[in-house]
Amino acid sequence: MTKLKIASWNINSVRARAGIVERLLCEEAPDILCLQETKAMDSVFPAELFHRLGYRHQLLNGQKMHHGVAIVSKLPLHDDLRHDWQDNGEARHVGARLDCGLRIENVYIPAGGDIPDRTLNPKFGQKLDFLERMTKWSEKLAEPTLIVGDFNIAPLDCDVWSHKALVDVVSHTPIEIEALGRLQAAHGWVDLGRQFIPAPARNFTWWSYRASDWAASDRGRRLDHMWVSPQLAGQATGHSVLEPVRGWEKPSDHVPLVVELAL
Repeated sequence: MTKLKIASWNINSVRARAGIVERLLCEEAPDILCLQETKAMDSVFPAELFHRLGYRHQLLNGQKMHHGVAIVSKLPLHDDLRHDWQDNGEARHVGARLDCGLRIENVYIPAGGDIPDRTLNPKFGQKLDFLERMTKWSEKLAEPTLIVGDFNIAPLDCDVWSHKALVDVVSHTPIEIEALGRLQAAHGWVDLGRQFIPAPARNFTWWSYRASDWAASDRGRRLDHMWVSPQLAGQATGHSVLEPVRGWEKPSDHVPLVVELAL
């Protein structure tokens, strides 16, 4: 049996927040960390920090000032894949296979702008098209897979601080939720966040920087997700949302998710 601990985190600039990344790795000691929104070209990614902490296997898909994803691992990573689901070259995906056969897919789905109408807001259309390309990929997927990342969609009414206030706000609109539902159904993906923290329990992963006191206002959304192929659902032994990290010094607006698997 192989026991794995895998973390996922939209870090909102890996170089600006290198200190709390190091703290997370020292405190949680995951075998693998998937990062989104690294905002760094591969040439300036802080690879040595991760090397020093034992994460010598690294797959980087960086972009200057925007987007960017990375997988850093204590275990060998194979079959480096980058799907251009955005269809414009943006660095939003990187995937790998482990020696045990598990595939890990790390994705940063576009936020989609402010107006939930693709005719008025091309960014919203790009988000929906991104999800459609992921859906077509999922339909053909046969390998046992863990997909993690910032999906930028809170699908359930209880995944936001107020469904009534946010139902017309990008990230929680019916059209996005429907698109995400089609993606989930295409492979039978199991949502670990709700397998371990069943609805309607509170389960947020993101709080805006705009709040003067994010914890007191608690206007959160569940934008970050971990999904597994259906055959892996029973092998997930733990899942946690590290909410206290939002209160660390110079934090990301997202918090890390951690899953433990027994394969």
